[in-house]
Amino acid sequence: MEIDPILVLGLIIGIAIGLALGGGGLYLYQSYRGKNRLQAAEEAARQKLVEAEQQIRDFEREAREEIKNERREADEEASRRRIELNKEDERLRDRQAKLDSRLERMELREQNLNKRQSRMDKQRNELARLEEERMAELSRIAEMTLEEAKEHLLVEVEKETRQDMARRIRETEDILQSEAEERARYILSTVMQRIATEHISELSISVVPLPSDEMKGRIIGRAGRNIRAFEQATGVDVVVDDTPEAVTISSFDPVRREVAKRAMARLVLDGRIHPARIEKLVADARKEVERVIKEEGERAAYEASVPGLHPQIIRTLGMLNFRTSYGQNQLSHAIETAHIAGMLAAEIGADISIAKAGGLLHDIGKAIDHDVEGTHAQIGADLCRRHGVRPEIVSCVASHHHESEQDSVEAIIVEIADAISGARPGARRESLDAYVKRIRALEDIANGFGGVQESFALQAGREVRIIVKPDEVDDLAAIRLAKDIAGQIEESMQYPGQIKVTIIRETRSVDYAK
Repeated sequence: MEIDPILVLGLIIGIAIGLALGGGGLYLYQSYRGKNRLQAAEEAARQKLVEAEQQIRDFEREAREEIKNERREADEEASRRRIELNKEDERLRDRQAKLDSRLERMELREQNLNKRQSRMDKQRNELARLEEERMAELSRIAEMTLEEAKEHLLVEVEKETRQDMARRIRETEDILQSEAEERARYILSTVMQRIATEHISELSISVVPLPSDEMKGRIIGRAGRNIRAFEQATGVDVVVDDTPEAVTISSFDPVRREVAKRAMARLVLDGRIHPARIEKLVADARKEVERVIKEEGERAAYEASVPGLHPQIIRTLGMLNFRTSYGQNQLSHAIETAHIAGMLAAEIGADISIAKAGGLLHDIGKAIDHDVEGTHAQIGADLCRRHGVRPEIVSCVASHHHESEQDSVEAIIVEIADAISGARPGARRESLDAYVKRIRALEDIANGFGGVQESFALQAGREVRIIVKPDEVDDLAAIRLAKDIAGQIEESMQYPGQIKVTIIRETRSVDYAK
């Protein structure tokens, strides 16, 4: 059988074409699979990149929050330390003031000792001179008659007796003063009681400065809506008058007045004055004042060393920081009274803790006496009694103005400390008219006694210096005159503290050389 060459050639060509087509298909299939793997790898890489970026953003956010928290904690710690440093600085200033006061008292004692030594030297010289005059007089008497000698002797004996009586009075006073330490409890409890005046002059207005008078119109608002909203929110009266660049806030409640003052200052600083803004700033100021009240109450209890007080007592005590009496801050007066009462109690052996607590709380009723009927002593005693204060301390509060009976020595100590704190120089102010009347009355009382030549009121009325006629008032009469004038002042005048009465008897001999 013959094979057709054309058929063979066609068969070969067909096989070649089939192989070529199979190889190309295989190639295309492998290329397609490789492309899909590449795309899957790229997609996986892209997904991992997105996840990495998300993790980086999470790490950054967590780092920022951690930094923010650490910064806030650092700020709070710095603020707390700043407050502690300020308190420590105030305590150091108080201690420095006490040391300065103690140094002044020591210097004053030294000056008094020097003056006393000078007077003693002068008296020695006077005694020597009198002895010489007596010897000369005895020489002259030797030439007198019997009657003349008797008469002269009687005059000299009377004169010497009066001088001896004056000397004995001075010696008696020295003995009494030397026994004062042994009789301190009796003296402090019965003799040294003197209360300051009960009249209280309050500062019932506050002035808020303004950057310009144009701000007054903005405070009033259209048809007065802003000022009405402010007065309704704070419960105070706002006085907008002709006073340049200032408005006046008036209220009987010192806490309300302080809230209104702070809110008004913030409104002026902010510049956005409308009813909604007023309500917000008043609420913020009220919160701030409440925080200040709590801090001041805690500070007062800490400085006076009176622990364990009820939170309501602490808050009411802090409200005294916004009340004044004769210009004296009532919270500072309460702390000072507590210190003085503690020192007096330590000196006479009384209970120091009761005296301190009674001194700190004695005027606490003044913080709420505009809201409650009654005297501040009764109101304060009721408040302390309701919040678990010890009965001994409540008694000190209730009796410091003799509205109830003083049943303990600590109650008397609180009264004395209250008078000392209010009557010390510079503690309180009084009006000019009252000051002038008191000075004039003091000099009129002194001039009303016989033998007085002149009188001068010194040291803002705390001393009256009286010059007497030496031919009408001798040494004994001068002592009696000082006591009589002091008694008349005690009976006819009201004054804080004590008034020193000084009698000056001076003899001058004048001659001329021609």
